[in-house]
Amino acid sequence: MVSRRAFLAGSGAVTVGGLGFVPGLATSAQAAVSSTSGSPARLLPVFNRPKHLDYGDVSKLSGGDQTLLTTLQGIVNRTEPELYFIYDTGTQSVPDAKWLTDLHLPTKLYKNPLDLVAKYRNRVRGAIVYDPAVPDSLNVATTLAGLENAVVADADQAKAYGLKIVKDLRGMFDDDRVKTYRWQLDNLFPRVTKQLLAGLPPTRVVNVEDVQWLEIARETQQIRDSSNRGNYDLDVSAKLGKEKVFVRFQDSFTNDGWGPSVSEVWVKANGTEIAHFKPNTPDEVPYLFDGANSSIGGEANRFSDGGGYFIYGFEPPAGTTSLVVTVTMWNQYLVTATDTAPTRIEPFPYFRDYVVATKALVSWLPPGGETGDLLIEHYAKWPTLAPYMGWFANDVSGEWDGVDLASKGGSPVVAADFYMNGTVHAGTAAPISPTPRPVRRISKPKNKVYLTLTFGEGDNIQYCQRRLRDIWDDPKRGEVPTNWTISPLLAEAGPNIYSHYQRTATANDLLVCGPSGGGYTYPVSWQANEITQYLKMSGDFMRRTGLDVVYAYSGRQDDKWVLLPEAIAKGYADYTPLKGIMQTWDGDTLAVRQGGLPVTGNWGAPGNAAEYKTALDQKIANWDGASPLFISGGIGAWNWTPSDMAELAPLLTDPYELVLANTFYDLLNRVLP
Repeated sequence: MVSRRAFLAGSGAVTVGGLGFVPGLATSAQAAVSSTSGSPARLLPVFNRPKHLDYGDVSKLSGGDQTLLTTLQGIVNRTEPELYFIYDTGTQSVPDAKWLTDLHLPTKLYKNPLDLVAKYRNRVRGAIVYDPAVPDSLNVATTLAGLENAVVADADQAKAYGLKIVKDLRGMFDDDRVKTYRWQLDNLFPRVTKQLLAGLPPTRVVNVEDVQWLEIARETQQIRDSSNRGNYDLDVSAKLGKEKVFVRFQDSFTNDGWGPSVSEVWVKANGTEIAHFKPNTPDEVPYLFDGANSSIGGEANRFSDGGGYFIYGFEPPAGTTSLVVTVTMWNQYLVTATDTAPTRIEPFPYFRDYVVATKALVSWLPPGGETGDLLIEHYAKWPTLAPYMGWFANDVSGEWDGVDLASKGGSPVVAADFYMNGTVHAGTAAPISPTPRPVRRISKPKNKVYLTLTFGEGDNIQYCQRRLRDIWDDPKRGEVPTNWTISPLLAEAGPNIYSHYQRTATANDLLVCGPSGGGYTYPVSWQANEITQYLKMSGDFMRRTGLDVVYAYSGRQDDKWVLLPEAIAKGYADYTPLKGIMQTWDGDTLAVRQGGLPVTGNWGAPGNAAEYKTALDQKIANWDGASPLFISGGIGAWNWTPSDMAELAPLLTDPYELVLANTFYDLLNRVLP
C-alpha cells in the first residue's frame, strides 16, 4: 500500500495571501508567515506552539473512550496544544512516547487519562451524541463537534461525565450512507473549513485477546504464480460446539506480498450445502466477518498479503458434527479456525483531534457508485489544492480509485488516518534546512549498473510518524546508501518530525520527496488548468525542505502505469528544484529524458535480500555491459528495515554500484541524450 487549503470558517475568517485562517487557531502574524520558511502563505492550518502538555497512555482504552479524548483534544488544542496521548499501534516501540520526549516540553502524566475530561470539561459546550446503530453518524458527530465546540460521546459517556447534550444524532439517520453524508454536505458545508477535507472510517476492528486458533492448512512453498490453484477441502469440524466457526485466511510468507487468493467458497454441514458464494458479491456479505484487511483482485478473488487477513464466519445447524469449507484458492495461504468471535467493532478515534480543531468536514465514501458520485461533489465544492486528509475505503482498489478522483478534483491526498496528536505536531517549531544534500559526484561514468534503492510510503504522514521512526532507529541505518521518501507537507503538519529525520540523517541517508510532490496524487488525472498549481505548490514545499528528487506516480491506463507525459515532466522541471524523477512503472527498464529531466521507472522485487539480488540479476540478464545501466529500485517499507539493506549490500558486487539518488540522477543527466 502506498498510501492520504484555504482555512475558512464562516464569515469570521481572515484571508492572507489568498488563503484563509481561523481566528483563534493562531495569531494573525503566525498565519501570515510559515513557521519554517517565511513563506507568505500556508497550505495547512496553523497551530500555536505548545508550552506544556498533559498526557496519558490511552492504549488500553476502548475506541469510544479514545474518541471522547481525541475530540476533547481537538477543542482544547485549537487555542493552544495542551493535550497529548500515547497510543498502542502494535509496534515494538511506541513512536508517540519518543516524539513526546523529543519535544523537550514540561509535561504532566495522568495515569487515568479519562480524568482529563473533568479537568477540561469547562472548555467544551457539551457532547454531540452519535448513534451506535449507525456507524457513519460518528463522522457527522465529529464534524458537528468541531463546529459546536463539543466532544463526541455516546449517551452513557455524556451522562457519566456530566456533559450537556448539544446535539443528539440517535434516530436521525439509517444505514443509507449516501443519505447520511448528503445531509451533512447540505447542512454543514457553509460552516466548515474549506482548507481541507477529511475522510475517516467510522469504526475500527479490534482483536479479541486469548483467541485460540487451530491451523487447518498451510502452503509451505513460496508460490507466487498461482500454480497451486485448486479446490481445497478445509475440515473445520474440530471447532464445532459453539454458535459459529470462524475461518481466517493469511499469508504464509508475510515478507513478499503474495498471500492467499480465494475466488469461490462452498460450505457443507454433515454433507449438506449451507453456503455457496463468490467474493465481492451480495452472497458473500452474510459470511464475511472481517474483510477490512483484504482486497478484491482482477478475477473477483479476495486476497490478503503480508500481515493482512480476512475471516469468514459460518453458523452450522444444531447437531452438526462435520463442517467442511471448500475453497478455490492459490498462492501462499495459511488457514486457521476458531470457535470464538476473534474481533470486535469499535469507534475509530484517530486523527479526530485535527479534524475537530480545524472545523473540517469528515466523511467515509467509497470511491465508486453512488458514494463515489457524492465524493466527487465534495471535491467540486472545495478549492483547488485543498487536501483530502485521511484515507479511502476498500483498501488497494479504494486507494487507486480514490486518489484518481481526488486528482481529477484538484485535491492532493494526505494519508493521515493514523496520524496521532496532529494538533500538537503541527504547532511545533523546529529547524528545517532548505539546502539540498550535496552530490557525491562521479566524474566519469563506467560501464556499470548504477543502482539507487528507495524506501517508499513517504507521502503517508502517519508512516513518517510511526513506521519510519521504528525502522529509522535500526542500528544498521547508515551502513548502506539508502533513499527515504518523506512528505514535504510535514513542514506544516509536523515540523519536528521532518526536522528529526533531516538532522539525524547519516551521509548514507537521502530524503526524497514522496509521491508525487506536495501530497499523493496522479498528475495525469489533473485538469490541465490545475496541474500547474499543484506543481508550483510542490516546488515551494520541496525548496522549503531541501528536496531535489521525487518519487512520482503518473497515472494508469489499461491497468498499467504510464510514463509521465512530456508536458507534465516539463512542469516539474519548470516549477520544482528536481534533479530527477523516479516513477512507478510496469514495463522494462526505463531511463529517459522527459521535459528536460531524467526519469526512471521504479522497479522492485518481493522476498528477502537474496531473492531481491536474484531478481536484480534476472533484470540485467540482457545488458551487454557496453554502456552504463541505470536502475532505480523500490524497497518495501512495511517489510524491510536497514538491517535487510545491510544484508543486501554485500551481495551487490561488480557490476553493481549502489549510490544515493542525487548522485544517480546527476550522473544520468550527463549520460542521457
